[in-house]
Amino acid sequence: MSDKTILVLGGGIGGIVAARLLRKRLARAHRVILVERAEQQVFAPSLLWLMTGNRKAEQITRPVADVENHGIDLVRGDIKRIDPGRRSVHVNGREIVADYMIIALGAELAPDAIPGLSAAGHNFYALAGAQSLNAARREFNRGRLVVLVSGTPFKCPAAPYEAAMLLEADLRRRGVRERVSVDIYTPEPGPMPTAGPEVSSQMRQMVEGKGIGYHPNHAVAKIDHASKLIHFANGTSATFDLLAYVPPHRAPAAVREAALTGESGWVPVNRQTLETKFPGVYAIGDVTGITLANGRPLPKAGVFAHHEAEVVAHNIARAVTGKGAQREFLGHGACFVEIGDGRAGFGGGDFFADPAPQVKLKPPSLWLHLGKVLYEKYWLYRWF
Repeated sequence: MSDKTILVLGGGIGGIVAARLLRKRLARAHRVILVERAEQQVFAPSLLWLMTGNRKAEQITRPVADVENHGIDLVRGDIKRIDPGRRSVHVNGREIVADYMIIALGAELAPDAIPGLSAAGHNFYALAGAQSLNAARREFNRGRLVVLVSGTPFKCPAAPYEAAMLLEADLRRRGVRERVSVDIYTPEPGPMPTAGPEVSSQMRQMVEGKGIGYHPNHAVAKIDHASKLIHFANGTSATFDLLAYVPPHRAPAAVREAALTGESGWVPVNRQTLETKFPGVYAIGDVTGITLANGRPLPKAGVFAHHEAEVVAHNIARAVTGKGAQREFLGHGACFVEIGDGRAGFGGGDFFADPAPQVKLKPPSLWLHLGKVLYEKYWLYRWF
């Protein structure tokens, strides 16, 4: 058996899990190379707590270089070109060629795709934006707070609704809620539509039960920063005094330029094995586009990236060693839903069910919030 090289592109949740599991299951004669441009891995689910002052950056980040302590070769740098036919990547002026490649580059956040968006508000999907929103909300005591979803699909379908409810709870805690209105604008027909009408209705009731205005079917066209005015494609507009936004998402440039994307704009894969059309090349996590039985895309969420990484790492190790049985990704996923006041709900189910995903949402409780806190601590300890 010749020595193999496995190339993992991206050090997010999926990439870290895939690289760690491959290193654990393969002899040291085989190389596992992780390519990542960032110095720090951010545990994205905790950005919601960062924006409300319940976490500090150092509590939810870890040095990517820590993977080297586990026998993984780390290459730091920007990916200039991907050649899926050769299973190679160009980074730092050199080409790295592999026997297997896992594309785990996630979704590129593109606030500049909406005129005026970057200057108008705070992108709480990024570390810097969550930090700036935390600073802004501490000084915000009067006016109109808007949470804006600027495009679909986006990572973590519950996040904008969690953000609105957490910020609303913060306003009450600071005693200024009666002087601030809170509204959500989104192009979606309802919250978390892929999860089905029952879950969507439950989420909307949670939001509106807190006095938060909910405005579906509002696709943003542009924002006038000077007048603090959001213009929507349906001809309506809305004012704001503090804007927290979900930016447009797209596949990273290197992925698009490699002709890896399909009609959806994301990488099409075999939904059970995560194989692309190129032999030995897999894609996992937010960069993928998987269509469900109801015609909607599989949500972009860390839980799916994690499970997909487990499947791909197992199957590559099996191909290299000849040991074990083939595994499949079954489309099961779950997530916590923070609502403020130290409470959280929990939704999950079978997203590959036919004719539509079978998802249930457990009502919020203090215990479920504690469960999310413990999961955060476990994940960061387990994988770093």
